[in-house]
Amino acid sequence: MTIQRLIVRAPNWLGDAVMALPALAAVRRAFAERTIVLAAHAGIAPLFQEQTSAAPDEILVVDRQGEAAHLGGAKADAILLLPNSFRSAWVARTARIPERWGYRASGRNVLLTRGVARPRTKHLHHVEYYRELVRGLAIDPGQDAVPRLTARWSTIDKADALLRKNGVDAAREAIVGFAPGAAYGTAKRWPPERVAMIVKAVEFCGAAPVLLGAVADRDTGRAIESALPPGTRIVNLIGRTSLTELVGVVARCTAFVSNDSGAMHVAAAQGVPLTAIFGPTDERVTSPIGAGPADVLVRDVFCRPCLLRECPIDHRCMKRIDVDTVCQSVTKHLATHLE
Repeated sequence: MTIQRLIVRAPNWLGDAVMALPALAAVRRAFAERTIVLAAHAGIAPLFQEQTSAAPDEILVVDRQGEAAHLGGAKADAILLLPNSFRSAWVARTARIPERWGYRASGRNVLLTRGVARPRTKHLHHVEYYRELVRGLAIDPGQDAVPRLTARWSTIDKADALLRKNGVDAAREAIVGFAPGAAYGTAKRWPPERVAMIVKAVEFCGAAPVLLGAVADRDTGRAIESALPPGTRIVNLIGRTSLTELVGVVARCTAFVSNDSGAMHVAAAQGVPLTAIFGPTDERVTSPIGAGPADVLVRDVFCRPCLLRECPIDHRCMKRIDVDTVCQSVTKHLATHLE
């Protein structure tokens, strides 16, 4: 069957969507003369409006209730499913898309027309996991396995306006971004009082500390603010940015400090110097990959990586990452910028 219109169903999590960019770039090259429709939830779709080598021809925003109708209305010949769920394959079948491609996972092999066996490599990074999928579909994944993202000028303009509104001049001062939350659960969060110490150190260095995150991270942001001495400069944008504004603000950062989160991967893909703090999750699988320098901080304790959302004991994997180590990483990135 000749494929003229291909839907690529994007991952549902921001970090996964970023890590899928090299695989999507390979699909773009393989279908250079055909139409690629990128289907994603509203919270992820704006990512693909930025400049990447995976740029689709069309972006289709889908929601859970109407996804089958949305996909069917795209009149595609085939769909490539990056999510592994049974539901994603069922929806594609319900949408009557003739060709349905993806990993044979979650009992959905009967729903796929081309199924690829999941890799057996232990601790395979998610970037390679997606690249192996396209390889299994006889698409050359290429040599470049680095997710790359460049914010559009309109995105930068929006970010600059938001920063100015909050007293930060992105053209004249260094900015250190912080992503202190994590959608996965509290086990992934470095203690807020320690984040506050880094915020204070950043302010002392003359940089503007900016907190970023989702609405669910607001309590973490308030805890950080409460732990700071009165009068400490801090800009709390947690829950106050669109994804587009988030990308733009991260692009303006001189350095970035983050737990294992979607914002961490956005920073890495834009080449922003990064301090990444890992606790219960496996850095071999989801470490940041990008063009810029990145310090991945972990502590080897018997129980990690446990992949639990909440720590059932004393959160030692995160608490043993000390303030001095994080501060040295951040100030090193700042010093490099100021040289």
